[in-house]
Amino acid sequence: MSEPNVLAGPRRATLAFIFVTVLLDILAMGMIIPVLPKIVVSMMDGDTARAAAVFGLFSTAWALMQFVFSPVLGALSDRYGRRPVILLSNFGLGLDYILMALAPTLGWLFVGRVISGITSASISTASAYIADVTPPEKRAASFGLLGAAFGVGFVLGPALGGVLGDVDPRLPFWVSAGLSLANAMYGLFVLPESLPPGQRKAFQWRRANPVGALRLLRSNVEVSRLASVHFLYQLAHIALPSVFVLYGSYRFGWTERTVGLTMAGVGLSSLIVQGGLVRPTVKRLGERRALMLGLFFGAVGFIIYGLAPTGLVFWIGVPVMALWGLTGPAAQGLMSSRISPSEQGQFQGALSSIMGIAGMIGPAIFTQTFAYFIGPQLGWNLPGAPFLLAALLLVFAIGLAGWATSPRPEAAPAPSP
Repeated sequence: MSEPNVLAGPRRATLAFIFVTVLLDILAMGMIIPVLPKIVVSMMDGDTARAAAVFGLFSTAWALMQFVFSPVLGALSDRYGRRPVILLSNFGLGLDYILMALAPTLGWLFVGRVISGITSASISTASAYIADVTPPEKRAASFGLLGAAFGVGFVLGPALGGVLGDVDPRLPFWVSAGLSLANAMYGLFVLPESLPPGQRKAFQWRRANPVGALRLLRSNVEVSRLASVHFLYQLAHIALPSVFVLYGSYRFGWTERTVGLTMAGVGLSSLIVQGGLVRPTVKRLGERRALMLGLFFGAVGFIIYGLAPTGLVFWIGVPVMALWGLTGPAAQGLMSSRISPSEQGQFQGALSSIMGIAGMIGPAIFTQTFAYFIGPQLGWNLPGAPFLLAALLLVFAIGLAGWATSPRPEAAPAPSP
């Protein structure tokens, strides 16, 4: 396997641009979280029940677009380079937010959400760019920076969106559009191509569809097993956005303000781990041990969340859960080092498709678990059951990760004649 195309001079600048690109994508997504449900309710004449069903359809459609188009954009970036895919996606996302800001009906708003799912799938191409320009031994730390961008975006986005939404519910869309278009214009001048023509691969639909992309993960036994760990990791993560607000208000009587402050604490803790602890931890322990350690802390964090008798005990679990952030960068570093440079786009697209599958099935699993374990049919009450289920998934992931990354025994020498 050839070495990654490590850019000599502008590497720091290009990584900074990729960081800002992902940050702005997540920031823009976060900004519309507080206002999109309100806009849907207003378009449904104040019928909150019907609006909730429609909003759930919006979320499912967004995840479906991620599942379908992440491998398409990844394969296109393997053929034409990362730069055009990233820049076109940024321009597309900016124009899409303008469409959503002007949307007069639910139909137009739904179209905008679908386009948003397609253009946001370029995050997989950003990950492929990092794999292109970063040596294998440093990839986990660079992927950790992407995780830090997610953390910052999800901390600042909803807060900024709430402030702007109080002025005008459509204003967050206009600001998101401006940020995305400004980022695209900036990238036109500073972002070099990371994939040389000699390392590109012809575009084929059998590789670009989700099934074909997932087939790449099966081409290597270690990658296939680690991809299964990645799926369990992503599925367990869905428990947090699915039931966190419901759980906090039901179990501890938290207000919207307390929920918001707790979410900010979760995001800040995640930012500290992803931005500051991934690099030294991987350097000291190696990617394999960092992966196992992250999964362990994730399972412990979910157990604390699920069994916490008070809000204070729940908050104690926040920094423990934050150490789960070691998992994603370490897993991506292990997997990407086993994939050729010409297939990094397809590979990152396949990982995003896995995330899309988790995003489609996870909310139903965890919300139904929550509803069942607080219902009258059991005769006892366990509102933390979704978090305990997530912990169980991570325990399985620990076993699978240990099996996937265990050193293979060397073949015995042939006996002498």
